[in-house]
Amino acid sequence: MNGVKRTSDLSAEEVQRGNQRWWTDNPMTYDWHGQVEAPRYSSAWFDAIDAAHIFGARLFATRDTPFDRVMPLATLAGKRVLEIGCGMGLHTETLARAGAKVTALDLTPTAIEATTRRLALRGLSAEVIRGDAESLPFEDHSFDFVWSWGVIHHSSSTARVVRQIARVLKPEGECRIMVYNREGMSAKVSLLKDHWLRGGFLTRSFEETLYHVTDGFSARYYVAEQFEDLFRGFFKQTSFEICGQDADAIPLPRRLRKLALRVVPSSYLEAAQARRGSFIFLTASQPT
Repeated sequence: MNGVKRTSDLSAEEVQRGNQRWWTDNPMTYDWHGQVEAPRYSSAWFDAIDAAHIFGARLFATRDTPFDRVMPLATLAGKRVLEIGCGMGLHTETLARAGAKVTALDLTPTAIEATTRRLALRGLSAEVIRGDAESLPFEDHSFDFVWSWGVIHHSSSTARVVRQIARVLKPEGECRIMVYNREGMSAKVSLLKDHWLRGGFLTRSFEETLYHVTDGFSARYYVAEQFEDLFRGFFKQTSFEICGQDADAIPLPRRLRKLALRVVPSSYLEAAQARRGSFIFLTASQPT
């Protein structure tokens, strides 16, 4: 982690300020190796980073159109939808294209600018606002659906965010949330390399090692059953699944993995990511 090593020593306000600074300066573009040559925020740039994200999620997210396995796109037309953590705006665009009345919220001005520019380029509309999910600026029972992909585990208090999600959902509403899996392959590899082999255990706890190697100012990894239990305090119905990417299915160095992907059948990849994927994908409904 390119911030403090012990967020437990900071106040919630200090952590959120750190999160805002970090993600403002280091937005999640999926351009891991700086290969996208198109000007930032151009249509070609969005197309390139979208392709990387969509490809990385292909094992669990897409059946006929991108993300149709994880987003209830066919049911969202005319519905009020809140996205927590819009980032570069791909999911905002996807939800808007499905006909949803989207409100996209993010902590950083970088994400607000990127998502606003994306929607203008695509001829789509959504409300894009800056705000903190720990204190959502909406009335109770405002939304039919809440979506958040890889965001709330970075917050200073995930529980505060979950409480806010339950508050702003309608009684018949549903949320779908992704966070990092403490028992997933990426966490296991990081603990093996950075905690044990590189001597991290001498100065850090398991959790601090994971913070150290993860993007962001702060990050939590959850055990799936514990994350679901957090939501059970606010929702009557909960369920989760494990999902992940190529690196979870084939935990080899990138060059070797690319060779293996040429011969490993897709059926194995899909089954493997569902067992040891790096993401917990939770669905919750009927807020209490």
